Amino acid sequence: MSTRVLRLPVVLERTGYSRSRLYARISEGLFPRPIALGRRIAAWPEHEVEAVIAAHIRETSESDMAQLIERLHSMRATFGLERQDEVMIGLSEAPRPEQVLSESHGLAKLTA
Repeated sequence: MSTRVLRLPVVLERTGYSRSRLYARISEGLFPRPIALGRRIAAWPEHEVEAVIAAHIRETSESDMAQLIERLHSMRATFGLERQDEVMIGLSEAPRPEQVLSESHGLAKLTA
């Protein structure tokens, strides 16, 4: 599975948030934390940003948004692993990102 990562200016443009509002939402648990790409480089997985935008379109409550963010963060541990790799390391029961996004939130499945 491949995905794009989005740097801060693109995330701000897509969400319409200011920088301070974005980081406030992260602190409140209402927006995904960035991933580290290096010592001073961070970005957000595009599918996570899109999931949050879709949740806003659906007028998701803040409590449901917080649950979505928790699920997105928990899925990072197994992101990109193939099914046979998961079985080998004992993670076969872990939800796949496309399962959580499509089943729990009515989003279209991610493409590989």
